[in-house]
Amino acid sequence: MYKLGEHFELDKAALMANPGCVFQGQKYRITVLSEMLVRLEFNENGVFEDRPTKLVRRRNFKPPKFTVKQDDVYLEITTSYFKLYYTKEKNFYGGKVYPGANLNITLINGEKAWYYKHPEVRNYGAPQSELFNKRGKYKFTKGLYSIDGFASVDDSENEVINEGGEFVEREEDVIDTYVFMYYKNYQQCLKDYFYLTGSPALIPRYALGNWWSRNEDYDDDSLKTLIDTFELHDIPLSILLLNHDWHLKSYDKVNNIRSAFTFDESRFKSPENMIKFLHSKGIRVGLSVDPLGGFYPFETNYAEISKHLTPDKDGKIPFNVLDSKALDVYLKLIIHYLDAVHIDFYWLNLDSNLKEEKFRLNHYHFNDMKRNYKRRPMLLSENSNIAPHRYPVLYSGKTTVDWKTLEAIPFFNSSATNNGVSWWSHDIGGYHEGIEEDELYIRFVQLGVFSPILKFGSERGMFYKREPWRWNTNTFNIAKEYLRLRHRLIPYLYSEAYKYHKDGKPLLEPVYYKYPEMYDDKLYRNEYYFGSELFVCPIISRKEEIMKRAIHHFYMPEGVWYDYVTGKRFPGPDNYVSFFTDQQYPVFAKAGSIIPLGENDNIFDTTPPKNIEIHIFPGRSNTYELYEDDGMTDLYRKGFYLKTSIEFKYESNNYNLTIRPREGKSGIVPDKRNFKIRFRNTKRAENVTATVKAEDKETNTYNEGNDFIIEIKDVPSTAPLILNCSGKNIEIDALHIINDDIQGIISDLLIETDLKQMVYDVLFGKLPPAKKRIAVRKLRRKGLENKFVKLFLKLLEYIEQV
Repeated sequence: MYKLGEHFELDKAALMANPGCVFQGQKYRITVLSEMLVRLEFNENGVFEDRPTKLVRRRNFKPPKFTVKQDDVYLEITTSYFKLYYTKEKNFYGGKVYPGANLNITLINGEKAWYYKHPEVRNYGAPQSELFNKRGKYKFTKGLYSIDGFASVDDSENEVINEGGEFVEREEDVIDTYVFMYYKNYQQCLKDYFYLTGSPALIPRYALGNWWSRNEDYDDDSLKTLIDTFELHDIPLSILLLNHDWHLKSYDKVNNIRSAFTFDESRFKSPENMIKFLHSKGIRVGLSVDPLGGFYPFETNYAEISKHLTPDKDGKIPFNVLDSKALDVYLKLIIHYLDAVHIDFYWLNLDSNLKEEKFRLNHYHFNDMKRNYKRRPMLLSENSNIAPHRYPVLYSGKTTVDWKTLEAIPFFNSSATNNGVSWWSHDIGGYHEGIEEDELYIRFVQLGVFSPILKFGSERGMFYKREPWRWNTNTFNIAKEYLRLRHRLIPYLYSEAYKYHKDGKPLLEPVYYKYPEMYDDKLYRNEYYFGSELFVCPIISRKEEIMKRAIHHFYMPEGVWYDYVTGKRFPGPDNYVSFFTDQQYPVFAKAGSIIPLGENDNIFDTTPPKNIEIHIFPGRSNTYELYEDDGMTDLYRKGFYLKTSIEFKYESNNYNLTIRPREGKSGIVPDKRNFKIRFRNTKRAENVTATVKAEDKETNTYNEGNDFIIEIKDVPSTAPLILNCSGKNIEIDALHIINDDIQGIISDLLIETDLKQMVYDVLFGKLPPAKKRIAVRKLRRKGLENKFVKLFLKLLEYIEQV
């Protein structure tokens, strides 16, 4: 056994199930882990496994409630979710004729039953691997979410982990399967799954900002110019990810080497100073690495490495990630030396399709970062398909620049939740090939803002335009607006990331969880909940060229929803059609939503901000918990965090808001904060009071459009702020009416003004639909072009649908 280090060792006590929940015979062991989760083991020699595996980290669940009936032959276990029947000592599989003859597990609240080797064909699956350049076509593998209400996870062939942190083969062939019988409680299924396999990692706060990762051969000067240009245009950036050109690439007659770890000093004279410069701006640094090609004589520590690993005849030292000693040498003599110049994380950009190598490197790289509490672990890597939620962030590979790629991403992202994964990344705009289009770029950026990770990346070449300032003025302004919004959303996104880490609540939830019929409906299945407060209906197709708007059909779930930008009200459940300009994007906040935003003086800074803006939508009372820590270290595990309760009590003419530190320590966030409270769809209130520590606080109040804003300066972060505003009929009823959309379309069209009025009078007049269509066609005599006639006939159809 090779000891890799304490940070690779796992808690033995957490792996032992409660003895009172274990039922064991000569060949079988059945363990009731929770009221919906059971472990099934079978081995002819009675060998069972208590060590950790690639998949499993904990089995010491809180003892569940269940009843048992058994005799020498039969075992029956009943929980609130399932009833298990087993004929003792029999193989779990009953044969092709009656596979559940020896063992079956039936849902209490339904007729569905699971048995060993069940095909589970109603399992919705989850993304297996990368999009690559398959134009949006990807493979799904079995996940946890099934409309049958159950799913199994087979751990039989996964290696176990010994006391030194090494992966070793099991000594015997076994059946080792975990069965989740959750019925309709998928959220609890995820919580059990995360307890079993390890909690989702809490990613660093900076990972929720804008990433930059173009495959360009940057150097000191070009990097500084890039950062200066972002700063000049007031566009935020949080991560700079260097591709393979940061390191030496040639040795002897070998060129384009991928497996290298020494900075090319012709590009970066002082890597440490370059990184200090980026850190001083608030930008974190990642490096692309691929050790699978071995280590060349130009490496700084080559002489020391060669003492432990044998070079080949050409001087290159082969690397085998399956060999513990080689892995130890790689981490200590290569990665730790890069760590010493303050690299923040690594992109495992492997030239390999071997899943085992991917998993090993993901696992060891991520856990190696745990040795230093000052740097919170994070990777960028491909999906190795074993508990990928433990090793964020996943990368979808080199996607094609086209609309089909954009179309695939929302369903891909939300369906990843079927396997408990939230942190997938895709290159904004696509990575290579295809045709660069301004509209496609805009829709990619907008989708990225409301996705788990926003990462720019592309192949090298002057005609791949990822920099916002390289587009026309309209595209630049829209991209800038949305990229700034992404950074302002970080307080909300980080609070939701903490819920995912702590409570197992995924950042994304597909619409088909609550509305299963949507799964096969291509109009609506791309929609998803984005955290607890927002709902996204992505635009994934081109706009209609004449009206210069995207015609978008979408579904609003049950409840009342508001367009996040305009404040227009959309009652649900209902189907809608609306028309979105390039600048507009269909993101909705539910009634009572509380959405905290932030803004730092330094546009690159992602630390907890002094300036907090809170958007509050009317319609119902609500409470939101803002979570904050330093965002960089693991000190949050020792209690160094702050949870702030934001409580909104709604009455139609009286709003009460209380912002109160609830749990944690002081010193985590700025000592004093400036609050801007934005009550959406609200008139100016007649009465406004603000108190801090029972003393009145001065406010500045005003309206912006339909929003009522209250500003309060210098509020102590550890003191409660209580705000009240009231008045007569202060809530604005901004019901969405399609007439407003069409009026805007008519207004923007290049037709004579008098004709616009005629068109409007026909479309919204009192004529029956058939006569309206005739009247529109007759406007040709007034000079209305045929393309506009066709457009207005189409708009009539939408009006009639409403």
